[in-house]
Amino acid sequence: MVASTDPLFAVAAAVVMAGGLIGTGIAQSGIGAAGMGIIGEKPEKFGQVLFFFVIPETLWIVGFVLGLILLLQIL
Repeated sequence: MVASTDPLFAVAAAVVMAGGLIGTGIAQSGIGAAGMGIIGEKPEKFGQVLFFFVIPETLWIVGFVLGLILLLQIL
């Protein structure tokens, strides 16, 4: 499969990828701050806090995959 030569596809892919990364950062900033407070008071909750901290990572994965779909014109 050959990547697109149209610059609009490249810009669209960049916007999609950046949106996923920015969304992940915003989500993790709040979750991380709250998680540190929880772990400070109840260290046994580390596993649950880690799980909720990792969930937003799916946002950048989705953004990356959608960006590749745009660049490679798969759909």
